[in-house]
Amino acid sequence: MAFSKARRRKKIQQRIRKNVKGTSQRPRLSVYRSNNEIYCQLIDDVKGVTLAAASTKTQGANYSGNRVEQAKEVGKAIATAAKGASIESVVFDRGGYLYHGRVKALAEGAREGGLQF
Repeated sequence: MAFSKARRRKKIQQRIRKNVKGTSQRPRLSVYRSNNEIYCQLIDDVKGVTLAAASTKTQGANYSGNRVEQAKEVGKAIATAAKGASIESVVFDRGGYLYHGRVKALAEGAREGGLQF
């Protein structure tokens, strides 16, 4: 029996989440990708709080270019927000998506911004 795309991603997401835990010193960089937008958050799993967030829908942010270029800019934005919260190192949670395309671009943008994975 074949799984739907959403159910397959959910299974992968649970498998990843089992091993990837964020702390206040090294939070989890969680990625969500929709058809048009990309969102990311820095999450402290111990306290259950979001420390910082960035997305292509952020108020005042004007991302231009194609979706891959926009994802890279969001990665740089989350790195800037992390620096403001004095966070230098994160654990990357790709959210069940392949490390390819927009997810990879976001990770590269965060690395360029100064975050260490």
